Amino acid sequence: MGNGNNGSKGGNLLSRVAYSFGNVGQSAFYNALSTYFIVYVTSSLFSGVDKSVATKLIGIITGLVVVIRIAEIFIDPLLGNIIDNTNTKWGRFKPWQLIGGTVSAILLVLVYTGLFGLVNVNTTLFIVLFVITFIVLDVFYSLRDISYWGMIPALSSDSHERSTYTALGSFGGSIGYNGLTIVVIPIVTYFSWVFTGKYVESQSGWTCFAIIVAILGILTVCSVAFGTKESTTTLRAKAEDNGGPLQAFKALAQNDQLLWVALSYLLYAIANVATTGVLMYLFKYILDNTAAYSIVGVIPVITGLVMAPLYPILNKRIPRRYLYLGGMVLMIVGYLLFAVGSSNLAMVIVGLVFFYLPQTFIQMTAILSLTDSIEYGQLKNGKRNEAVTLSVRPMLDKIAGACSNGIVGFIAVAAGMIGDATAADMTAANIGMFKVCAFYVPLGIIVLSLLVFLFKVKITEKMHDEIVEELEAKLAAGEISE
Repeated sequence: MGNGNNGSKGGNLLSRVAYSFGNVGQSAFYNALSTYFIVYVTSSLFSGVDKSVATKLIGIITGLVVVIRIAEIFIDPLLGNIIDNTNTKWGRFKPWQLIGGTVSAILLVLVYTGLFGLVNVNTTLFIVLFVITFIVLDVFYSLRDISYWGMIPALSSDSHERSTYTALGSFGGSIGYNGLTIVVIPIVTYFSWVFTGKYVESQSGWTCFAIIVAILGILTVCSVAFGTKESTTTLRAKAEDNGGPLQAFKALAQNDQLLWVALSYLLYAIANVATTGVLMYLFKYILDNTAAYSIVGVIPVITGLVMAPLYPILNKRIPRRYLYLGGMVLMIVGYLLFAVGSSNLAMVIVGLVFFYLPQTFIQMTAILSLTDSIEYGQLKNGKRNEAVTLSVRPMLDKIAGACSNGIVGFIAVAAGMIGDATAADMTAANIGMFKVCAFYVPLGIIVLSLLVFLFKVKITEKMHDEIVEELEAKLAAGEISE
């Protein structure tokens, strides 16, 4: 079987770097869409509108975003199926990287302009056009995300090489996601000052922020499209005809290990993004220290730099399920520190370390387990659905992002954390509401995620090796016909 490592070692290094850089822009984009868009909505989008009307509009937009993103989860496997059935001279995945990445980048800028100020002219028309624009934006972002992670089996058939690409992709993602957290406040306040003369969040500041994210997004899709090479292996060649959408959904439904890994990861992702999405509010309205918010980006960048290279090393001695479960325990400790010390900066920083330290391990284990479930499903069902199977993780992130949007919007309105409100305006009830939604509920969800993985996920590295050997033996014996 081919191993996907065509060309020289230099070419292989280039492919790895190009692939890793691709997720820098993609994860920054996801952060801008799932976390900071709602922050932008609550702080600046309706700044020119009466406060009572603004509160109502914030609720409407937040609700629409949640509904749109959850409704679209049913579309992601269909998009995966389209990608699976794509056949071009460039390969199966790279064309969708370019198309999905470019279109979504342009539309991101559009929604961060309030549709070029339409929000201040005609709110009804704005809401109608916003829904259409956001749906198209989300679909094309999904095409980019699904094709990115779906590429891994096409880049290599070797499990260790797949692990390397996954680690590099996760590392690039950590840089992009958390790097954006570090720079978001400086970027928005700087460009707000340039255009308004004031160091406060403004429409112009957020628009410039979106333009920067969009440019990064386009540069990084080009990196993947032109810097990597898809290979064809025997097992992949036997899976060119992937069937229609109905077969794709059936394959997902029959893959029990895929579903259990997906459920555990979904619970983790919801808890993670729900908490991450409101950390800016913690620093702004409870700690009254917006300047210190950059630490929320610095800590995960440092922990990612340490933990990403450690994962393959530790995984040689420790089965990845234990790395996953151990990571969950560390996150639980982080949540307890948040709950107890939310008004103490030092305690919050220690909590952030425990919260972010294991996330690379958790995410990489989930991605690798989902990747390995491709062969599990192929053995069980006789169908190899690469992009469809790997569309599950972006779909889960989308659900989590929708929940994050909803939680951030809910807290902002319920706790009075909108517009020009300050820390001095916060009551004990406001702070109590914040802590329940930001820490206590996600803590319960993390515990549930741990239990699902512990008792239901059975696929391991050893089990996957045995599955690949059995598939190859059946292929050699002519028992696999497609």
